Amino acid sequence: MTPFADVIAQAPIFFLAAVRIFAMILTTPLLSMQSVPRTAKVALAGFTAFLVMPSAYPGGWEVEPFSLEYVLLVIGEGFIGIITGFFVSMVFASFSSAGQFFSYQMGFGASEVYDALAQIENPLLGQYLNLIATLVFLQINGFQTLFLGGILRSFQSINCFSLITAKGAFLQFFLTGLSTLFLNAMVIAIPVIGTLFLIHVSMGLLSKAAPQMNLLSEGFPITILVTFLLLVVALPLMINLFTQVMGSGFTAFEGLLAQVGGGI
Repeated sequence: MTPFADVIAQAPIFFLAAVRIFAMILTTPLLSMQSVPRTAKVALAGFTAFLVMPSAYPGGWEVEPFSLEYVLLVIGEGFIGIITGFFVSMVFASFSSAGQFFSYQMGFGASEVYDALAQIENPLLGQYLNLIATLVFLQINGFQTLFLGGILRSFQSINCFSLITAKGAFLQFFLTGLSTLFLNAMVIAIPVIGTLFLIHVSMGLLSKAAPQMNLLSEGFPITILVTFLLLVVALPLMINLFTQVMGSGFTAFEGLLAQVGGGI
């Protein structure tokens, strides 16, 4: 049989796989950008579904194709794709949140503009760290890891029935992921936040010692200059930290797949 004939013969399974992958693409940073054509997203979902189709539902099923039960399976597969994309979004939200933490302290609180990567209103420093994280993600072959370690292993480990049988594991994973998000963001931003806190305390002491000094006009340039100097010095270390955060995030997600896959 030709590959096209295989797709026709297993059209229900192919459509389920394509729905999961397309939902993941629509919720994954960089791939979900509006600048990426919808045709390219559909084509990528269809091609990836064709590659992973032998791993989708290897044990078979007893559901009539294109029936009400099949519609529920489609919805479940879409939820799994959304969960996978939301996991990647949580990893990137750590870097964007780190920039937001010290943007307000350095005087860039009014610099929020639309971030095409995060698809939210984001301060300039949040967009900068998000862009650096995207470049690091591409440099460490993040998309290869996502499609091989995320999509392929998810088809080998879980299906939409896992959302019901292992809902506790999914809930615990996302609660832990949200707490880890803020922890990683604080770890990334704590050097800048701590330094800016000391600068603000020093300016407060100077304003008491010399009230005639106009620290309001001089404080903003000082905090901005010090923040940029800290970013220049700490950027190599931050890139290493970005790599560790992404690696630990993928490891945690693969652990979830192994836990859920072993429970069904």
